[in-house]
Amino acid sequence: MILLEQAKLLTQNMLQRGVIETMAKTSGVLARLPFIEVVGSGYAYNVVDELPSVEYREVNGQYTEGTASLTQTVENLVILGGDADVDLFLTRTHSNLNDIRAIHTELKAKAVSRQFEKDFFVGTGASNSMKGLDKRLAEAIAGTEIKKELSLDALNELLDAVVDGADTLFMSKTMRRKVLNLLQGNNHYIENGTDAFGRQVTMYGGIEIVAVEDSLIPADKIYAVKFGTDSYVHGLSNGGVQVMDLGQLDTKPAWRTRIEFYCGLATKHKKCFAVLNTAESVGASTRAKK
Repeated sequence: MILLEQAKLLTQNMLQRGVIETMAKTSGVLARLPFIEVVGSGYAYNVVDELPSVEYREVNGQYTEGTASLTQTVENLVILGGDADVDLFLTRTHSNLNDIRAIHTELKAKAVSRQFEKDFFVGTGASNSMKGLDKRLAEAIAGTEIKKELSLDALNELLDAVVDGADTLFMSKTMRRKVLNLLQGNNHYIENGTDAFGRQVTMYGGIEIVAVEDSLIPADKIYAVKFGTDSYVHGLSNGGVQVMDLGQLDTKPAWRTRIEFYCGLATKHKKCFAVLNTAESVGASTRAKK
């Protein structure tokens, strides 16, 4: 198990290190999601539905055999990335070739990390893309959905729905404001911590509250996630984040840098994440009044 931020320490390529750090800093998901290295293009694993049964026995007695309920599934890696081209004119007129290329490479890295983050939540799995948490919930692969209006009781129910306790609460910036108003309005204790980059993080019940750009995550949902490579949510990768300096192109007057990430997602327990859907609760109550 390795976090993306830790992966940069495994390479001596400064360009690659810079891209990995940018991606981890840009995405709250990538800063926390552990990855395992996959050999090949797919990864087969078992989803834990129920733990095996256990019992007490008498002296000289026997146990009744009980086996865990497992569902086998296969995740295929997807290819996420893009090319960052810098026109020769810009490299000739800019004071430093490396600086202008570095700027465009950093922007491409941010775009890749935000696309991954968006697909982590709402990816459909169509057109060779990653299947996110919403799709896994809809297909009953994993996850629990709670349809309630935002309240302290709903937040606590959300946390209780995650096996072994959630690590992180992900939500839009708009939703975070609502959650903080709720907690502060009820004089509820809010803790503060720091992330891997020393940035302050708000916590509720010891669980990080991580805000995601409104355009990347449903505005009316809160995701509680348990991370881990044994039985919870984790990422898949073959070769990590690849960064290639392809040099000056023959096909057009430009320098090109390519970023590619062979990646995927695994959800190894039926209750490794849960979603509080406040939009559905509002819709249901409106229909009931009619």
